[in-house]
Amino acid sequence: MNPPDCPRTVRALLEHQALVRPDAVYALAVPAEPAASPAAPAQLSFADMVRSSSQVATLLLSQGLAPGDTVSLVMPNGLNTLRLLVGALHGGWCVNPVNLLSSATQMAYVLEHSDCKLVVASPDWAERVRAVLATLARPIALLVCSPDFDAAHDILPSEGTDTPEPAADALALLMYTSGTTGVPKGVMLTQSNLAANALSISTEHALSPRDRVLAVLPLYHINAFAVTMLAPLAHGGSLAMPPRFSAGSFWQQATQSRCTWINVVPTMISYLLEGAAPQADVSAIRFCRSASAALPPAHLRAFETRFGISIIETMGLTETVAPAFSNPLQPGQRKLGAVGRASGCEARVIDAALQSVPDGTTGEIAIRGPQVMRGYYKNEAATRDSFTPDGWLRTGDLGHRDKDGFFFVTGRIKELIIKGGENIAPREIDEALLSHPAVLDAAAVGIADAHYGQDIMVCVVLREGQTADETALRDFCATALGRYKTPKVFHFVHDLPRGPSGKVQRLKLVDWVAQHAAAVLS
Repeated sequence: MNPPDCPRTVRALLEHQALVRPDAVYALAVPAEPAASPAAPAQLSFADMVRSSSQVATLLLSQGLAPGDTVSLVMPNGLNTLRLLVGALHGGWCVNPVNLLSSATQMAYVLEHSDCKLVVASPDWAERVRAVLATLARPIALLVCSPDFDAAHDILPSEGTDTPEPAADALALLMYTSGTTGVPKGVMLTQSNLAANALSISTEHALSPRDRVLAVLPLYHINAFAVTMLAPLAHGGSLAMPPRFSAGSFWQQATQSRCTWINVVPTMISYLLEGAAPQADVSAIRFCRSASAALPPAHLRAFETRFGISIIETMGLTETVAPAFSNPLQPGQRKLGAVGRASGCEARVIDAALQSVPDGTTGEIAIRGPQVMRGYYKNEAATRDSFTPDGWLRTGDLGHRDKDGFFFVTGRIKELIIKGGENIAPREIDEALLSHPAVLDAAAVGIADAHYGQDIMVCVVLREGQTADETALRDFCATALGRYKTPKVFHFVHDLPRGPSGKVQRLKLVDWVAQHAAAVLS
């Protein structure tokens, strides 16, 4: 937990760093394709960020937005995207980063539901956003802005405006969960929620002004927003931002920009394992942080063996400003397969009656702490259902805690497969198949069955150049899992449906297979 005298707003975090290290680099741009002799990158210091934040205030006021209003951003990663997000938070506006993977229908819902008064869109998104706005009942202004910072062609006004510091409990971030069913829910996060987890992340990983992270995750996702954008404001470090993730350029980007840690999701780890070995010395990278989805133990071991970089597995939710659990910084203290211990919060495991259960007993994981959301925007019923009467956030994750306080997640309550009255965690089936040498990716889900109520379907992605048929994988599962947990149906596919964090959208698998029959290999 953070002490009460810690900064409680994003503005306080930024202005502290600008006071003690004004000229230190906060962010620098990284080219998509690193050059043999790289030119000096565009970069922003902490003092630059304070100055641009006041300019963002002038811009938003000129568009008719008062502090407290919501501004939506439809923009890819870039230094200008950073300036707009941090500047709006600094001035007391609420930001709503829109998922760039949204369909037009989903985007229309978010822009309408969020009550935003302005959308800032990059040039390549402008026409699509205009088309969406034309379908809405209320008028919403549109401002087109490049995500990339160019000092010679700065879109911000030359004069800044000083706005009052926002209250700690002011709404700062409205981020919509991608979800697997129904419409997205707007997670309401306050200034103090954001500041608390920025400080917690920095403390958990012992980050300092000497540390720099390669920021390859999209800023419209809570992981990147909290871990790569906000945490450096707490510890005084910096971020190096390419336009997007590229397995082919990743290691060169990390070494040329002198990163000391990397923050990725399991899908990226899988791609890096499939890619070429680094051509540069990666010994300066102290650790790799994995989050947003379960990391198969086989992938963790393979990554550490191949690259010599240890992985810290963590877990969190949009509702907790990303991490709420983390394995320790010291490799010898981590537990393989665990998401770690509670980080910056309290956590427990509860039963269906919402009562705590003993260590080792499976139940629903619940969280209480300063990073836990205020609730869901304009959705009192969902907010009420997400909390216990005594204020613990119900995560919907099934798992248990061991005697050392480490938490292990076995699946989602809604994803749990109940076959003949027996509970089966889909992740157990995934991990068994991932241990097969021909399998690159796998995801299991429950399907209707006349005899058992539910049986098991699995989608399998094979490694390039590898072969395995249904009979071989069925026999493999029977040995690894037993006949009862062996999938009834196997589908061989080219890829899996994923949300912005890289997490498989498991509950969409049945419909997805039916709709993408052309993608099925056999």
